[in-house]
Amino acid sequence: MTKYKTPRWGWAMTGSGHFLKETLAVIRELEDVDLFLSKAAAEVLKMYKQELALQKSIRVYRDTTASSVPVGQFYYGVYHTLIVAPATSNAVAKFVCGISDDLVSNVFAQGGKCRVPAVVFACDTAPELVTEAPKGMVKVYPRQIDLENRERLGRFAGATTVDSIGELRAAIERRRAELPA
Repeated sequence: MTKYKTPRWGWAMTGSGHFLKETLAVIRELEDVDLFLSKAAAEVLKMYKQELALQKSIRVYRDTTASSVPVGQFYYGVYHTLIVAPATSNAVAKFVCGISDDLVSNVFAQGGKCRVPAVVFACDTAPELVTEAPKGMVKVYPRQIDLENRERLGRFAGATTVDSIGELRAAIERRRAELPA
């Protein structure tokens, strides 16, 4: 396997508005990121009127190929870490069940197969949540299956689950400290 001099952060976004603005702020603070956008993520960015406005070192991959061509980069040591944030209950369910039928689920699967550590910020983490919808704050009540899948994912080898932007930032900092200088 070829190793790159400066491995990158892989970051996958799903179609969730849960802490979307805050997640984009975290992405903008990082260098050397490859951003994988699901079709739903691209739609949600428009619904929430969010521009990517990213640093020049950030490359964006959109879900436009049937075979998720960009995931091949995991085989060549391009990524030191995969972050999935925000992650919908649909994405988490696919991860838990081993389904890889779109860009984000393929990125998660291939990252795992290549032993790239993953950090997942799932949306559905408590029986009752307040989250931002396009027209303001709303209460949501995740289903029991969504909460169970989040818990199952938290037990995956090589995967760290986080429940808040603060925990996401802390996980990124821990990962940074583990990387070679």
